[in-house]
Amino acid sequence: MDSDFFPKNSEGRQPYVIVLGNEKGGTGKSTTAMHLIVALLRLGYAVGSIDLDSRQGSLSRYLENRGRYVRETGRMVPMPRHHRVVRSSAGGRQKAEAEERGRLHEAFANLSDCDIVVIDTPGSDSYLSRLGHVNADTLITPVNDSFMDIDVLAEIDREKREVRGPSFYSKLVWEQNNRRIVVGRPPIDWVVLRNRLTHINARNKRDVEALLRQLAVRIGFRVAPGFGERVVFRELFLKGLTVLDVAEEDANEPSNPSHASGRAEVAAMLEVIGLPLEAGGRDRRQA
Repeated sequence: MDSDFFPKNSEGRQPYVIVLGNEKGGTGKSTTAMHLIVALLRLGYAVGSIDLDSRQGSLSRYLENRGRYVRETGRMVPMPRHHRVVRSSAGGRQKAEAEERGRLHEAFANLSDCDIVVIDTPGSDSYLSRLGHVNADTLITPVNDSFMDIDVLAEIDREKREVRGPSFYSKLVWEQNNRRIVVGRPPIDWVVLRNRLTHINARNKRDVEALLRQLAVRIGFRVAPGFGERVVFRELFLKGLTVLDVAEEDANEPSNPSHASGRAEVAAMLEVIGLPLEAGGRDRRQA
């Protein structure tokens, strides 16, 4: 349905949409979303954010912690314009979907003057999640660096370490991508982010990397380095901060290798994702 797509504003344009999507929990979607949001804000972009995970609401809680940090410390940190969209309790599928679509369209309309909108989706299949995916200019799927977790991308024979076929989630992405193409929209730029990378060159790590290279060609995504397993990411959640926010504090303190490494990981992630290119510009997609 064309009504599932975000409408353009009165100037005939709309923000660039980045969606964090994965039907497996615990992969760092909200942490990745928050660091991406803050990185883009600090680069000078007008950023909006939408949380479609009405059960967990991790991104919303992260931003609530950030607001409390500002109130308690008086220190200003950049904030996106945020909306949380909850699932409808209406009876009947059509009525519920229409209500959810209306809520999401209203949130997007309120953010239509932003350069970029970042959307965090739930770790399960739902109508709201599909609405987010079909509107994704770029889809980022964080996965933990293990065979157990990359089965969100494909059915894997773990003994032979071979691909049996696409997963339900990959099929979902294909379906939404095809819907975009049918209505003349550019295809989704799908990026799989390898999170919780270890620094040990173990066999399992090499095997996962080789399998992801195969899947990238077969399924149609790009692979990017994500975040290592760092305690700092969990600690900063309680303050609503990111490793980019503590950079100024680190300047007056002894060097913190974990913070510095985290910032390098964010920079590497942005570089591989390859966007956006010009603040306020409309031609932001380049291969």
